[in-house]
Amino acid sequence: MKNTFGSSVALTIFGESHGNMIGAVLDGIAPGIAVDEEFIARQMSLRKSVGDISTARKEADIVKIVSGVFNGRTTGTPVTFIIENQDTRSRDYGELAYKARPGHADFTAQMKYHGFQDFRGGGHFSGRITAGIVAAGAVAISALKEKGIKIGTHILSCGGVSDRHFNDISGDIDKLDGLPFAVLNDECKDKMTEVILAAKSEGDSVGGILETAVYGFPAGVGEPWFDTLESVLSHALFSIPAVKGVEFGEGFGVSELHGSQCNDPFRSENGKVSTPTNNCGGILGGISNGMPIVFRCAVKPTPSIYKEQQTIDMNNMTDTTLQIQGRHDPAIVHRARVVADSITALVLCDQLALRFGTDWLAQ
Repeated sequence: MKNTFGSSVALTIFGESHGNMIGAVLDGIAPGIAVDEEFIARQMSLRKSVGDISTARKEADIVKIVSGVFNGRTTGTPVTFIIENQDTRSRDYGELAYKARPGHADFTAQMKYHGFQDFRGGGHFSGRITAGIVAAGAVAISALKEKGIKIGTHILSCGGVSDRHFNDISGDIDKLDGLPFAVLNDECKDKMTEVILAAKSEGDSVGGILETAVYGFPAGVGEPWFDTLESVLSHALFSIPAVKGVEFGEGFGVSELHGSQCNDPFRSENGKVSTPTNNCGGILGGISNGMPIVFRCAVKPTPSIYKEQQTIDMNNMTDTTLQIQGRHDPAIVHRARVVADSITALVLCDQLALRFGTDWLAQ
C-alpha cells in the first residue's frame, strides 16, 4: 500500500478505523518550527463529530507526539503522531466481512487484498485515518502562518444550499479560522443543518462542495507538465475519502468563456505584479503566480446510509441486499473542511521546501 506522500516534506499515515491506534509520521520538516499542542488540539476538534449532523461515535482524539519534537520545536527528525481509538463498536460490522457496502471500498479491497484486509469500520480506507493528517497538518499550517501564508476552506454548498464565494480572501480566511461549521454567510449554517438533518431522518445522506483559498503564497513555485502545482495538490486532495472532483479557479466554467474573458490581465504596482481577476486560480503553467490559490473539491454523500441497498455476497458472488447498521454521518463535508486545509498545507510545505530549500520554512 502506498501510504506516503511528498518529496522533501513527506507524510506517512497508518492504522485502521477499529485498530488500537492511528497516526502519521511527518518527515523532512525543517528543524526549529514551533509545535503548538493547543493549536493541534483545536484543529482536531474541527474534525470531530458534532451533534446530530455527525456520527454518534465520539473519539477524544488526543494527539501524542512521540518523536521529532524537543522543547516545543521540531528537531528535523521524523515527527510521529499517534491517536488512540477508544470508541469502537466492531460488532456493527460483522456482516460486512462478506457483504460489500455500495459506495465503499469493501469490494475493491477484497479484490486487492484477498480477504486479509481489516473490514471493521472501513479499516484503513476509513475517513477516521484523516485524523493523523489533521494532526500533522496543524504543524504545517503553523509553519506557513509564520511565513505569511494563510489557508482557509468553507462549505460552498451542501445539499443544494449555497454559501457565497470568497471575496476579501485574506479577511474571509480570518473569519473562517476556528469556525466549527465553516461558512462565510452565517445564515447558511442553519439552512445546511436542516438539509443534513432531513436526509438523516430518511436514513439517507448528502454531499457538498468545499472551496479553499491560499493567501500570501509566493510566485514561482511548482513545475511544468507532470508535477504542476495543480496536479500535486489534486493528487493529495483526491486522497481525502469522498472527494470525487477538484477544480482550480473558474474550473469547468472556463469552457463557457471566450479567451478575452478567461485571460487574467497583468498589472504592476510598485514592482508587485497582480491580476485584477483570478480565473486561473493562482496557477499558470503549473507554477504559482502570486495571486491567491483557489480551488474546489466535490465531496460525495456519505456512502453509509440506513436504506436497504442491493449488493453482493463476496463469498459466493451472488446477489443479496444489505441494510447498514452502526453509527454514521449523514454528511461529512463539514468535517472534511479541516482535512482539506491540512493536506493543502502539507503539500505547500513540500513544494516550498523543494523550491527554496528544507530550512526555508523555519528561517
